[in-house]
Amino acid sequence: MKIFNKILIANRGEIAVRVIKSAKKLGIQTVAIYSDIEGDSLHVKLADEAYCIGTSDLADSYLNIKKIIDLAKKTDSEAIHPGYGFLSENPDFVDACEQNNIAFVGPHKKAVLMMGNKIEARTLIHDIGIPYAEGKTGTIAELLEFGKSAIFPLLVKAAAGGGGKGMRIVRSMNELEQAIETTSREALSYFGNGDVFVEKFIENPRHIEIQVIGDNHGNAIHLYDRECSVQRRYQKIVEESPSPTINQEVREEMGMAAVKIAKNINYNNAGTIEFLVDEAQNFYFLEMNTRVQVEHPVTEMVTGIDIVEQQLLIAANNPLKIKQEDVRQTGHAIESRIYAENPANNFMPSPGDMFFYKEPNIEGIRIDTGIEKACEIYPNFDPMISKLIVWGETREIATRKSISALQNYIIHGIDTNISYLISLLSDKNFTENLITTTFCDNHSNIIIDAIDKAKKTIPNYLPLISYLLYDFNKSTDNKEDSVWNKIGYWREVMEIKMTLDEEEISLKINEINNQNANIEIDGEIFEVKVKLKEIENNKIKLTVNNSYYQSYISDCDKGNTFVTINGNSFNIKRLDTLSKTDDFFQAGKTAGSDANVIESPMHGKIIQINVSEGDTVKEGDVVLIVEAMKMENNIEANKDAEIELINIKVGDGVKTGDELIVFKK
Repeated sequence: MKIFNKILIANRGEIAVRVIKSAKKLGIQTVAIYSDIEGDSLHVKLADEAYCIGTSDLADSYLNIKKIIDLAKKTDSEAIHPGYGFLSENPDFVDACEQNNIAFVGPHKKAVLMMGNKIEARTLIHDIGIPYAEGKTGTIAELLEFGKSAIFPLLVKAAAGGGGKGMRIVRSMNELEQAIETTSREALSYFGNGDVFVEKFIENPRHIEIQVIGDNHGNAIHLYDRECSVQRRYQKIVEESPSPTINQEVREEMGMAAVKIAKNINYNNAGTIEFLVDEAQNFYFLEMNTRVQVEHPVTEMVTGIDIVEQQLLIAANNPLKIKQEDVRQTGHAIESRIYAENPANNFMPSPGDMFFYKEPNIEGIRIDTGIEKACEIYPNFDPMISKLIVWGETREIATRKSISALQNYIIHGIDTNISYLISLLSDKNFTENLITTTFCDNHSNIIIDAIDKAKKTIPNYLPLISYLLYDFNKSTDNKEDSVWNKIGYWREVMEIKMTLDEEEISLKINEINNQNANIEIDGEIFEVKVKLKEIENNKIKLTVNNSYYQSYISDCDKGNTFVTINGNSFNIKRLDTLSKTDDFFQAGKTAGSDANVIESPMHGKIIQINVSEGDTVKEGDVVLIVEAMKMENNIEANKDAEIELINIKVGDGVKTGDELIVFKK
């Protein structure tokens, strides 16, 4: 068996960590690259060698072919693994590797070119008799001309893209030009290629894909299916294997079709054939991703096959040892993607400073992530923090375990979609498998309402008492910062004022010691028991009026404390202590909360300003565009007004809460 001595990983975050782990299993040394703001990243720490490749401007780092090739040569790396995104499906990068005698851990250039070109791919699919959705790529003028004769809705997407990046549905000709221009900018930023593709959009389909693996010796197999119908902004957020939608006969037919495609292009690495499936279980070719997919772990969980390991062995020119008859799906796996975003605000990206991070510790789960502790989530990159993958004997068990794990996945300081995922997986539409690719777009309000209802089932005394006892225990080890020095001796000052999600509430401490407390809120008495040894690592176990509870607690240096119970987070602030800052900006605050100021709702970069000082705007007008996590976000005027001051210019970096535009009063 041939094995590389050393490989370079041309990526970052969780996929770089994932590749490092499989490389180590094979005894392969790894070289990591990173931008100037990522020196403490996990993939940098885990690699045998790590080098700063450039700035956080992707064109200077992760999209810079020359720098990456030069570093691979300098470090004597025999191969480069591109991960997903960035240069993973860039034929020029494949060619550069070949020209410099470096193995590309992916398919040959012709396969990348053929499947990356949507028109050429559909020609192949047509010739081998597999159904597909027709479309077109070309200049803006050509696409607009295509739109004149097309039947709407249309889907505008990055021609060289994937992973849901740069996709927009267009329902009228009036929307088409702007959608093409915006998608092209996003595609150029993320993939280094601004070409755009337009195709017929199929309403309410299921998104089901087949994992394929081929080698350099004419062998190709499939690893069966994954269903990826749970999406927002046309990007997957929950994937599972096997698909609960298709029957075994269709599953085998789709697998055979995927292998047929792979063999027709002599495919020689891991790849994915994506299909849309209608209600009658007819399937239509959508596209092929010539790389490892974000959701590959669910396939690994049910087949027991390490896909990244197979990629490395095939790139070293080993023949595929796995036969089709060896592949079996056992049990059920579900992957939930944890994003830094605010689902209640149209999934707005939420980069910023995380100040508490705790992964669930539950048997039968796997977490793929690029972080190991609380850190800054940068606006320069994709908003995905991690992937939670859960295996169970059945779909029902896997779903319940996923919900339990998510309830114990604690992130404080930034908005995340964790509570959204809990609500989604608990929804009967998911449990009964009634979800199509448009479900989240059409039902997010229902899911978010369910989040609010679930939070209201938790009595407000619980997070308050949890915080009070946690703070007391923490303070007893530090006499200078003792809770008694904060509130006075309890026999003299028995009342503590707090805010719970901005609602002011008073607590009276009637009795408190190391194990018991008698606390009064709004005239109601609560008998509390807690053992000091059960307060650790930002976690507290307690009984209140003989009912058992478990809470996760953390506080930042701005006077705020966060308490999470069953996946629901509460913000608590003591009113009897001084904050270190009077201008704390609460996570999730939206643009325009001050009627005369438009503030940035996120960390990001200004890429377009549509107004000038002295202009008059109407409520809802798009006044500027902020790019964050490779997505463009329209910032709208919050009222009819005249613009007095513009504090930014195109290209400026901004942080959450920065004052961007000031209106005349």
